[in-house]
Amino acid sequence: MSPPVVAGLLLTGTAVESAVIALWPLTAFTLAELLPYATASGAAPGWTAGQVAPMLLGAVIAFPLLGPALHLMLLTGVGAGLAGPVAAASGVGGWSAAACVAAAGVGLAAAVEAVRRLVGRIGTTGTRRRTT
Repeated sequence: MSPPVVAGLLLTGTAVESAVIALWPLTAFTLAELLPYATASGAAPGWTAGQVAPMLLGAVIAFPLLGPALHLMLLTGVGAGLAGPVAAASGVGGWSAAACVAAAGVGLAAAVEAVRRLVGRIGTTGTRRRTT
């Protein structure tokens, strides 16, 4: 691939990942509101500096060096920190909020992976040529 194509793909991937991370609290709050015993007492929680700092540190310094297991540990820690604000805003218990945060994270990751596979399939379909 040419450098401009690679740069464009990297920028697009960064925008998609940023959107997914930004939507994580809202998606978890929405799932928590769907529970029958939810008593929404506030607006959807957003990211605080304390919650985003580990993710930014990992993105800037360590993600190229991290393996999938350490990436999962970082996201688990950040998700655990997000469960408290989701529980407080939606009125559900801590474990229910943690389950909603986990379901939202897995659902968003699955959606991103599906789009990646689709784009990869479309991209490789256009480059095949017959050699006869």
